[in-house]
Amino acid sequence: MSQNRYAYLHGFASSPRSHKGVALERAFAERGLELERPDLNRPSFKLLDYAAILEAVDEMDARHPHGGPWRLVGSSLGGWTAARWAELHADRVDRLVLLAPGFNLADRWPDVMGAEQMARWQREGALALADAEGSPTDVHWGFIDSARSQPGMPEVPCPTWILHGVKDQIVPIEQSRRYAAARPHVQLIELDDDHQLTDSVPRVVEEVLRAFEIE
Repeated sequence: MSQNRYAYLHGFASSPRSHKGVALERAFAERGLELERPDLNRPSFKLLDYAAILEAVDEMDARHPHGGPWRLVGSSLGGWTAARWAELHADRVDRLVLLAPGFNLADRWPDVMGAEQMARWQREGALALADAEGSPTDVHWGFIDSARSQPGMPEVPCPTWILHGVKDQIVPIEQSRRYAAARPHVQLIELDDDHQLTDSVPRVVEEVLRAFEIE
């Protein structure tokens, strides 16, 4: 079989230049391996759309028509993307590492932002949110509609490791605990960290290399 391919899928309001993505790319490069880091702000952060995000992964895969199965790392919304793409293309993915995966995002947004702000977002059609550079950007309400058009909790078809911080206030760890407990091929690793896992980046790199059997 052809050699495995590797990719890091960033989260919401992030980019391929995220701290975790860069750290992972460096670790892979030190071992002579390439780590793809596609830009998932599709068609743009302002017009972000779930179907377009998945298409970005389709395009990445199309560039490697004869490559082996993917081993994907996904952070937050990128974790959902990795899981959903694997669900849709089970023959193209054989391992996943999900970092605080953003499952059920559409259902959780009101808890994160508050009902009043959600209502204003829907009423006005856009809401200013910070992009990867911290600049306010009017993100369209269609992003929420697109989230609701997709399954909130994809079924991963392959061995999967979830790394999740116990102090996460964006995506509660209880969600990952329930997900892993119901699926024997999913292993949960709990970290003493918050949603960004900033303090745990060395551990994240270590666990990704171990899961992907990279020395």
